[in-house]
Amino acid sequence: MSDDQWRAKRRRDEAEDDFGPPLFGDSTEGTDSLSFDDNTGPLPHWTAPATGEMPKVVGTERDGTDDLDVWSSFSGQPPVWSDDDSPDPSAGYESVSENVRMGQMGDITGANDVVYDDPDPSNLSGPVRREPGRITIGTDPTDEGMGRPGPKGRGRGGAGSPSGTNRGGRPSGTVRTTPSQATAGIGGRDMPTAIAVGAALAAAFIVAIKVGPLAALAVVIIVITLASIEFFAKVTEKGYQPASTIGIMACFVAPIVSYNYGDAAVPLVFMMAFIAGCVSFIGAPNLNSSPMPNMAITTLGITWIGLPGAFAGLFLGGESAGALPVHMGTDTLLIIAIAVVVNDIGALFVGSGIGKTPLRGWISPNKSVEGFLGGAVLTIIAMFVINFLGKTASWSGINLIVLGVVVAIAAPLGDLTESMFKRNLDIKDFGSIIKGHGGVLDRFDGFLFTLPVAYYTMLVLQPWVPAAIEFAT
Repeated sequence: MSDDQWRAKRRRDEAEDDFGPPLFGDSTEGTDSLSFDDNTGPLPHWTAPATGEMPKVVGTERDGTDDLDVWSSFSGQPPVWSDDDSPDPSAGYESVSENVRMGQMGDITGANDVVYDDPDPSNLSGPVRREPGRITIGTDPTDEGMGRPGPKGRGRGGAGSPSGTNRGGRPSGTVRTTPSQATAGIGGRDMPTAIAVGAALAAAFIVAIKVGPLAALAVVIIVITLASIEFFAKVTEKGYQPASTIGIMACFVAPIVSYNYGDAAVPLVFMMAFIAGCVSFIGAPNLNSSPMPNMAITTLGITWIGLPGAFAGLFLGGESAGALPVHMGTDTLLIIAIAVVVNDIGALFVGSGIGKTPLRGWISPNKSVEGFLGGAVLTIIAMFVINFLGKTASWSGINLIVLGVVVAIAAPLGDLTESMFKRNLDIKDFGSIIKGHGGVLDRFDGFLFTLPVAYYTMLVLQPWVPAAIEFAT
């Protein structure tokens, strides 16, 4: 035996000691061979369908085992091949839950999924649709890990969120709906109660106007402060974390400052409120206080509610200080109140009766173009009546009609703005303090846009100067 043959034999012996006998025989020694049965005949044509049969392999038996059973070195149970489909389609998936194997994936909905409570899929008229994505209130969409104030009482669907809620803060298994509308009364109002409460408010305001500017200012302060409390309480409930105390105090102080010091002091109130709000967030431990969106919502409340209150103070303060003619401030506020109420009543009844064209359907389906025009016409008619009766010496003639047109445009815009904010917050009313009307903010929303516009209209027209054109009285 040569050296090369001896080394090859030694390597084979070592391999056999380590791993057992070889799986296939050494064909070089002629001890084992593979052969195919000659009885199989010629191979079928490639176009013929498969028979599913396996070719028969003939090998030499050794110690009662098949040399071709290569799996015996690794497992005592070789694989079983079968051409037939298993009668149980879930075979091999015993470790998977029954719901998954049957195609029922369970509650895998996200924040913007529409979830149907009916378990019978045959009752669904179409495929499940997803609502448009929304940015969660109080979050910074550019930062996934910071600036997320935790809404009080609302889950986010993440770690530590209450079970049964998803990322949008709504309970799982429910369909998100728009704020429900009451079915009783016109436009969802309890009309007898609304009329009675409205009459009581009008009587109290008229009495305050007759007493003098200071009594009227007290009414303005009460209304503005209650409206700001409702606003900041509702946005806090919906997930924001505004500087509520600073915002409410700014709204409370604005009419007082403007009444006593005039329009030059109004910017100071808002700048100081902004600085105080920023300082309150600077004192927070980290960005989890979400300073930018929460300062934005704080500033919104001060600007939307406190600033109109400051203009009411300017009306009354100008009269008290002698900057405006006697009764000019109180008369103007009274005319504005009459015009806004008449506009609201006209829009309500005309819209409910013949309204068909939505003014802005996505904001409020109950507000129609016909209602807007009906309210405007009734407002101008009311100004003609006031001019005819001569109940005010401050406004008359064409100036009174112009003021009516201004109110007919500004009051519906204020109403639409408040409805838009309520729709965004998914609420029906900001409060319920006034039975039949909702909250104070819900009742006086038309005044918020009307007061600033009417103030500058008064400064431009100067109705105390005799007009060139007078309507016959």
